Amino acid sequence: MDIEAVISEVLQRTRPSEEERAFVEELMEELEGIANKTIEELGLEVKPHFVGSLAKDTYLAGDHDVDLFLAFPLETPLEELRKRGLELGKAIAERLDSYEIAYAEHPYVRAKYRGVSVDLVPCYDVKDWKDVRTAVDRSILHTRWVNENLRGRNDEVRLLKRFLKGINAYGSEVYVRGFSGYLAEILVIKYGSFLGVLKKADLILKQKIIDPADWLRKEPEVARKTVEREINEDKPLVVIDPVDPRRNVSANLSWERYGIFYFKSGEFLEKPSIEFFFPAEKPWKNYLEVLRERKTALLTLVFEVPEMVDDLLLPQLERSAKGLEKALEREGFRVLGWNVGKTEKAFIMLELDRAERERIKLKPGPEFFTQRGRRFYEKNEKVWIVGKRLCSEKRVKENVLDVVIELLEKGQVSLGRGIREAVKGADVLLNYVPKDVEREAYLFLSREKWNLKD
Repeated sequence: MDIEAVISEVLQRTRPSEEERAFVEELMEELEGIANKTIEELGLEVKPHFVGSLAKDTYLAGDHDVDLFLAFPLETPLEELRKRGLELGKAIAERLDSYEIAYAEHPYVRAKYRGVSVDLVPCYDVKDWKDVRTAVDRSILHTRWVNENLRGRNDEVRLLKRFLKGINAYGSEVYVRGFSGYLAEILVIKYGSFLGVLKKADLILKQKIIDPADWLRKEPEVARKTVEREINEDKPLVVIDPVDPRRNVSANLSWERYGIFYFKSGEFLEKPSIEFFFPAEKPWKNYLEVLRERKTALLTLVFEVPEMVDDLLLPQLERSAKGLEKALEREGFRVLGWNVGKTEKAFIMLELDRAERERIKLKPGPEFFTQRGRRFYEKNEKVWIVGKRLCSEKRVKENVLDVVIELLEKGQVSLGRGIREAVKGADVLLNYVPKDVEREAYLFLSREKWNLKD
């Protein structure tokens, strides 16, 4: 298929049908009516705003999640906004099908209505970036900016979003660290089309800084601070938020996810295929077969998930994996890679070059005639002299399981603060994982988890 034929077919599967559009419009109308009626009954000065892809008409077929923001006046104290916002969200949700309380910067209500997920989020009614007080306040400004600047290129955004989903690079959540929907919209606005963005994959990376609203000229001091901060943190891109010069829209985008986009863009332009947008699910083999082929060892720590949201849990798992990697490499094992995640329990996996190490380890010591030399002589059993320096040896535990358990018991591993005790009490497994983690183990060991090249 040529590129136009591929794009045409993808759009047929991605663009909402007229029936779907009618359903979404009716749904939003009903929700707005329910919200306004509840606000009036409670005597609140709150404005409901739809934000996100539904409000911008950049949603994909079959993806109808609703974000309804409840904008309080700027003079409302933050604690009152949190309290009243939650009360209002619950009062609206009680008129819907079901709901639960969710937590981000402050509590909000996640409801269900007519089979659709509806987030009811309190925020401030901001008109300008200087009014922003909470992380969610910008969403109203984002929606307004996109609607003012997209100019009929909604389908181009749909193509880019579907492409990013297909190559596993979509979503700014901490467990993905890919492109957000808002970033996809900005790139289409900046480069004109889906193909325009793909053709600029190399230039975007080299250019590094994207400033759609010209903040570096309008607010140079603030915007420069944003650029310097993000470059110092070695972010792949700095996309200065068109509605707030203090924020990098691509702050959560990782080098790995941009790398996937970088290569897949070139491959698609060279050899277009529906597979980039709708990849066939690959069969996965038994992870033990991969382990035998690789002749390596798989160390897995499994433990109860502490009560915390994914945005907090995942970074702590990663920090703990890096701590284990450093500790094991100090002990003579080579770590070939690590993987973290959560199924029924949290897990940390490390692939090692081997499961056992040498039994005897040489200990070079200080000069024999020094104070340190005397202490070294007294402390060690087998001691000899090479030149003027003392040497000794010690018997080391062979198996990596014993090594890890001892490292954890002695507190010699840098672990995420919030999960330290949970990791210390983990089940430590060698070349075996629980059933619910088997697919994850296969994807990790085969490197298919990163979906870069077959």
